Amino acid sequence: MQNKLAIIGLGYVGLPLAVEFGKRLDTIGFDINPGRIQELRDGEDRTLEVEPEELKQASKLCYTTNSDDIRDCNIYIVTVPTPIDKDKCPDLTPLIKASETVGKLLSVGDIVIYESTVYPGATEEVCVPILEQLSGLTYIHADNCKQITKGFYCGYSPERINPGDKEHRVTSIKKVTSGSTPEIADRIDTLYQTIITAGTHKASSIKVAEAAKVIENTQRDVNIALINELALIFNRLNIDTEEVLKAAGSKWNFLPFRPGLVGGHCIGVDPYYLTHKAIEVGYRPEMILAGRRLNDSMGNYVAEQVSKLMTKKRIHVVDANILIMGLTFKENCPDLRNTRVVDLVEEFKNFNCNVDVFDPWIDKAEAKHEYDIMPVDKPIEGKYDAIVLAVAHDEFREMGAQQLRRLGRENHVLYDIKYILNADEVDGRL
Repeated sequence: MQNKLAIIGLGYVGLPLAVEFGKRLDTIGFDINPGRIQELRDGEDRTLEVEPEELKQASKLCYTTNSDDIRDCNIYIVTVPTPIDKDKCPDLTPLIKASETVGKLLSVGDIVIYESTVYPGATEEVCVPILEQLSGLTYIHADNCKQITKGFYCGYSPERINPGDKEHRVTSIKKVTSGSTPEIADRIDTLYQTIITAGTHKASSIKVAEAAKVIENTQRDVNIALINELALIFNRLNIDTEEVLKAAGSKWNFLPFRPGLVGGHCIGVDPYYLTHKAIEVGYRPEMILAGRRLNDSMGNYVAEQVSKLMTKKRIHVVDANILIMGLTFKENCPDLRNTRVVDLVEEFKNFNCNVDVFDPWIDKAEAKHEYDIMPVDKPIEGKYDAIVLAVAHDEFREMGAQQLRRLGRENHVLYDIKYILNADEVDGRL
């Protein structure tokens, strides 16, 4: 049977995947946002993950907002976001809605592959029942495949996209795959091998693949939390954290993590998916949640440190003008998802400061919509009592300390979260 693919969700994960498959196989990209579809039809990608030339190369890819257009597909790949809510609990709403859309379209023998990050068991416990109910078909898996011949199959192949990374692309990152039966696992693995030059790793089950994904970023989160805690300690000891990390990094097996604000669509979110499931089965994680608490507190810590430095310079914190350089969750990309820079903004506003945010990478309308923050077009020279380097965009590095300090008043504080400048060029840093 010839594969005809539908990619559900055309964001940071779905679009690069759709483009690669669209170079080789009949592929339809589906998204509920008409603006996004029109943009892609016009050959543009606001996420900057795919270049216009790459969009042109995907000659077998087309786009739609109409679910009827993907009814004839036989493989559905779901790549929608899986965020957390205000209580830091998994918000599976996009995943549920995507499953509802696909469930209404399924035919006998179709395969639904999920790439969205979830807790172990979510695919078969949450998504499959929806697919069964709306399709009227039976989910075929390893335990019932000998008794049931007519139904649908599922797989899980976690995304590993790193937004803004032009070196590690979807094709050059090894892909974990899995399927609900051994035969389907082989078929899914073969499908991804057509585009993944780095190769694949076929997991023994969907749950194993789900667990593998969720611990990748949990491990990073815990490691960064350790470095953040070390930075808090070294600050009290008047030791420069970067110097310590450089010295320790001279050993071959020292892991090169750096302190900072921990946000984004993965590291700041995925651990909560794992801890949610752990608590559900009767185990309360200690280390993972402790790491999350520490990382989530770093914005408040930085704001307090900046305010203390201002007080030492006899700068009144109340009504002070603060400039925060950068709003995205990481450098050199426009991704605002779960950025923890917003914690800085909120904390300075709690101090009754006037806060300007500048970021040349972002869509200002998106920042206003998502966080009620309207970034400035350009910082004003000589205006600011404190300047905080929150994101390591290349544009900020190129400015250098002298140009950055021109933005401040004669007496001001320059604080560097991301080690953009040397220690002797700033008033404080993590």
